[in-house]
Amino acid sequence: MSLVSNPGWRTWRAAMTEALYGPDGFYRAAGDGDPGPAGHFRTSVHASPRFAEALLRLTRDCGLTTVVDVGAGRGELLATLRRLDPALRLVAVEVADRPGDLPAGIDWLAELPPTEGALVVANEWLDNVPLDVVELAPDGLRVVEVSADGRERLGGPAAPEDVRWVAEWWPLTEVGSRAEVGRSRDEAWASVVSSVRRGVTLAVDYAHERAARPAAGSLTAYRNGRQVPPVPDGTRDLTAHVALDACAGAGEAAGATATVLTAQGEALRGLGVGGARPGRTEAERDPAGYLAALARAGEAAELTDPGGLGGFGWLQQAIA
Repeated sequence: MSLVSNPGWRTWRAAMTEALYGPDGFYRAAGDGDPGPAGHFRTSVHASPRFAEALLRLTRDCGLTTVVDVGAGRGELLATLRRLDPALRLVAVEVADRPGDLPAGIDWLAELPPTEGALVVANEWLDNVPLDVVELAPDGLRVVEVSADGRERLGGPAAPEDVRWVAEWWPLTEVGSRAEVGRSRDEAWASVVSSVRRGVTLAVDYAHERAARPAAGSLTAYRNGRQVPPVPDGTRDLTAHVALDACAGAGEAAGATATVLTAQGEALRGLGVGGARPGRTEAERDPAGYLAALARAGEAAELTDPGGLGGFGWLQQAIA
């Protein structure tokens, strides 16, 4: 049964907005005892506390005292950071209500606040920022519309600003080819960068570059740990990969003074997340220590695997 209130044809951006963030949307429906997003998909935060350890090292290396988690889920990242360093100021930004079991001392806000001296993290957030889909028709770019049950049709001409974005960041040359218009993600990321006075912003996400955009797009959905068709009915996570190169440009226009765009595996290795397995001799000398080291090595390998989480885009921008 559809949980959205409007069963008619809409743009993908409008449909995603209601299905994800409307009154009965996917990200608002969870209550206490519900696992939240972790019950539907696995991120680096859920994979290992070593991800939080790396972000703590980044925070300290940059001389920062606050961590803001945009799209905080159930607060898992910040709860781990609280255990690692109780002195940090921690702020969650999330549309869902504050979980009842979240540790005290973590602020829970519905909107991104201005910050100073902060690391602002958006881990798998931009892929959930709603966006429009366009298709190249014989008469130019047309907006793709979707019904509540996932059927699609071509709508009217794309807006001029979307036409310009596609021409710059996702050029289409063949009739029938599609682009996911990342202009809304650019604007969302620019708002994150402009909210920071002296600090670092970090976006980690499924990503692609201008030279290798997916020909058929990347819009999909997840529910109960499985990939499912992208139906905007409020029962599933709707997601599309992010043009992080375009977001980087938007961040620079919003005030970023330095940019690093790389893969997560490379970034995490630079922050001390290694995957070397302990020697077998350690198993005889210290069995418990060997098992712990083996587990950490396995977690590091998952976080840095170029075919998995390690292949995610890592956009880090500093604001002086």
